[in-house]
Amino acid sequence: MKIFSAQQMREADQATMNTEQITSLELMERAATQTFNLIHNRLQGSPILIHVFCGIGNNGGDGLVISRLLLEHGYNVKTYIVNFSDNRSKSFLINYDRLKEISKNWPIQLKSEADLPEINREDMIIDAIFGIGLNRPLVPWVILLIKHINKGRCFTLSIDIPSGLYTDKAPDDPEGVIYADITVTFQLPKLIFFLPQTGIYTRDLEVIDIGLDRSFLNQSPGIGILISKNEVLPLYRPRPKFSHKGVYGHCAIIGGSYGKTGSVVLATKAALRTGAGLVTAYIPECGYEVLQSTVPEAMVITDNDDELEDIKLDFKASAIGIGIGLGTSIKTTKAFEEFLSENKSPLLIDADGINILANNPKFLEKLPKNTILTPHPKELERLIGNWKDDFDKIEKTKAFSKTHNCIIVIKGANSITVFENQLYVNNNGNPGMATAGSGDVLTGMITGLLSQGYDPLHAAVFGVYLHGSAGDIAVQKTSFEGLIASEIVSHIGASFLELFKTSNVEEPIQQ
Repeated sequence: MKIFSAQQMREADQATMNTEQITSLELMERAATQTFNLIHNRLQGSPILIHVFCGIGNNGGDGLVISRLLLEHGYNVKTYIVNFSDNRSKSFLINYDRLKEISKNWPIQLKSEADLPEINREDMIIDAIFGIGLNRPLVPWVILLIKHINKGRCFTLSIDIPSGLYTDKAPDDPEGVIYADITVTFQLPKLIFFLPQTGIYTRDLEVIDIGLDRSFLNQSPGIGILISKNEVLPLYRPRPKFSHKGVYGHCAIIGGSYGKTGSVVLATKAALRTGAGLVTAYIPECGYEVLQSTVPEAMVITDNDDELEDIKLDFKASAIGIGIGLGTSIKTTKAFEEFLSENKSPLLIDADGINILANNPKFLEKLPKNTILTPHPKELERLIGNWKDDFDKIEKTKAFSKTHNCIIVIKGANSITVFENQLYVNNNGNPGMATAGSGDVLTGMITGLLSQGYDPLHAAVFGVYLHGSAGDIAVQKTSFEGLIASEIVSHIGASFLELFKTSNVEEPIQQ
C-alpha cells in the first residue's frame, strides 16, 4: 500500500473530481458516509453521547456530514463548531446548513476557553477539527480545547489525522494534539502514523477506500510504501526440488569480541534459519568454543584472542554481514578498513561497523554499491548527524543514501528502509522486540537472504518484515516483557509459513 503526502492526496482528490465529474461536496459526502458506516457498524445504535468537534474547513465539513448521518440514524449527538477563524470552506458552509435542516439543536459555537463543554468518561469523541491541511500553529484556546478533550479520556475517533498534527513536521506543542483511539484515514495512509514523534497519537489506524481515481493512484509513486504481507509475498523465491546447499549461498558473519560473542551466535543462527546454504562465522579465538557448541551447523574461522585484527576470508562469500559485537579499537578499525578495500561481496554493516564508519567518514567511499546499513537511532545519529524532528531525520537519511549509494534500515517500532528517495515502512513487530540481540537477529536474516541471491533492497525489506513477523509469532507464547532475541530466531521458520496463511478478516493497522 502506498503512502501519500498531503499534496499528493489533494491531487488525488482533484483527479477523482475531474474523472468522475463530481464536486468536492460530493466527494466529501462519499468519504464521510464511509466513515459513518464504519462507526455505525461498531456502535450498532448504542445510546452513548457522541461529541462531534468540527473545524471550519473541509475536515470540519466531514464532521458535519457524519454528525448529520448519526442524527438521522437515531444517535445521541452534540455537534460543536470550533471557531478559530472567520474563514470557512464552501463545503463546510453547505453541510452546516444541511445539518441545521434536520436537527432541532443547532451546532454549539466554541470561541474561547470559556466555551469548553462538559465531557464524561463514558462519552465518545469524534475529532474533525483539523485535517491534512493544517499549516500553522494553533491558537491558544484551541490547544486548551484539545487538552480538555484528551483529559476526558473518552473513546476518541479522529477523521483522517488527529487534530493538531502536521503532515510534514513535528507538532509545535506535543500536548496540543488529539490522542485518538482510532484514526479513520482516507484511501491511503500518511507517514505521520509510523514515526515515533507523531505515531503516538493514534492507537489503531483504519484506512478506508473512498473511491479515489485508481489510475492516478497507480501512476503516482507516493513518498513510500507500507509493507505488509501483500507487498513481500511476491519477493519470496520458492525452492526448486532439485537443489542443494550450494545453490543458497555461503555467507559470512563477521564480528564479536571478548564478552560479545553472543551477537554472532544470534546472527549466525538467524542466517541459517532464513535459508542460507552455508554460514561461516569469523570471530576472535575467544569465541570459538561458544560458536561451535551453540551453532553446530555453522563453520568457524578465528582471528586473534579477544578482538579481530585481520579480516581475511579463505572463501568467496556470497554475502557478508559485519559489525555486530566487533568493537572499535584501533587494530579492529584498521582491519575493517582493509576488509572494505578488498571486499567485493554483497555487504550488510551493523552496530560497531556503523560506528567505525561514523568515526572514519572516508571509509564510506569503499562501500560496495547497495551496501545495507542497519543502525538503531543512536548509530544513525552518529552517521548522519543530529536532526530536529523525525521528518528531518528521514530527509537526511535519504540524502545519505543517495550520496553513498547505500540502503539504510532505520530500526524502530515501524522500521523504515530508505533507498534514495523512497521509503519502505514496515508494519509488523511489537514492543517485546526492543530487547538485546534483536538487531543481531535482523543482521543474520538479511545476510541470509542476500546469500541466496535476493536483490539487496528486496533482502532488506523482506528481512525486516520476516523479523517482525517472527517476533509477533513468538510473543504470543511469552509476553512483551518475556520475549528474548533467541526466541525470534526460533520462530523465523514460522514467519515463512505465515506468508501463505490466508485470512478473511482485515485487521486494523496496529501502532
